Amino acid sequence: MKHPVPVLALAGAMLLATGLTLTQPGTAEATPFAMPPESAMPKVDEEAARFAPCNSDKRITCVVDGDTFWYQGTKIRIADINAPEVSHPGCPQEAQLGARATQRLTQLLNAGHFSLVTQGRPVDRYGRALRVVVRQGQSLGARLEAEGLAEHWQGRRGNWCR
Repeated sequence: MKHPVPVLALAGAMLLATGLTLTQPGTAEATPFAMPPESAMPKVDEEAARFAPCNSDKRITCVVDGDTFWYQGTKIRIADINAPEVSHPGCPQEAQLGARATQRLTQLLNAGHFSLVTQGRPVDRYGRALRVVVRQGQSLGARLEAEGLAEHWQGRRGNWCR
């Protein structure tokens, strides 16, 4: 009789094949984020695509909100920021700011080549790839933060309804 491959081992092998790994269930979301050292930054930004808002069940390359997008079939959570929610906002102010952050992230991603940098855990507890999005060594998340459309990731979601 053949021994079945445990589901977690199979899932882990599939994730490793894509460069991702499993995380311990129940671990904390993240600690306050620090930018990767300059030595970890790519010399050339090689990623590029045409992004539009996600609005269908088939998500390949699109923007979900101000800190989450799909790229080539992988769901990516921008690791260095937290942006206002658009799917379940806590108040009208958060919904408006979330819509602006989503639109701006779409513009930034479409503005040219970028790189996806792993810093810390490669995957969050929801299975999203955690990446810092950089262009010419500068974080696009930090740009959203500077424009008031996101906050620096502190290990938890912030309150946009103050």
